[in-house]
Amino acid sequence: MSAASKRLPGWQPTANRVVKLMNRLGVTLGTIRVLEIPGRVSGLSRATPVSLLLLSGRRFVIAGLPEADWALNARAAAYGDLVRGRRREPVRLIEVADPALRREVMRAFPAEVPGGVPFFVKIGLVTGADAEQFAAAADQVAVFEVVPSDDDPRDVRRPGQTGR
Repeated sequence: MSAASKRLPGWQPTANRVVKLMNRLGVTLGTIRVLEIPGRVSGLSRATPVSLLLLSGRRFVIAGLPEADWALNARAAAYGDLVRGRRREPVRLIEVADPALRREVMRAFPAEVPGGVPFFVKIGLVTGADAEQFAAAADQVAVFEVVPSDDDPRDVRRPGQTGR
């Protein structure tokens, strides 16, 4: 399946709404968190459920569809909030450019986030939970490292910005 033909499964928007509601109610759903990122055009907060993957003490999220709105917003803003119930954690989002690290993260995904495997199967990146299939698909996804933000990232001026 080509990258252009991959689409969000029809059930995904409904599932995302349910997950966001459960998150607001404080219901824990495994590795799932809600990532809130400012929209690249509107600047308004946009929320999407993501599966947080822990690897060697570092946290990552994967955009199976690298041109999905949330991934484009993450690239543009490079910050957001991880939300679980009422707890908000300001974070920076750093896209992983190193192909070896992307493969390592993808290889770990089926073991660390088994509940996320069906999504990758549905969009046609893999046929099952085989770690090597996930590693082979690393060049077809976007991987972001999630790091704590000590400063409020909304106060950081981006290159080219002159004022608030």
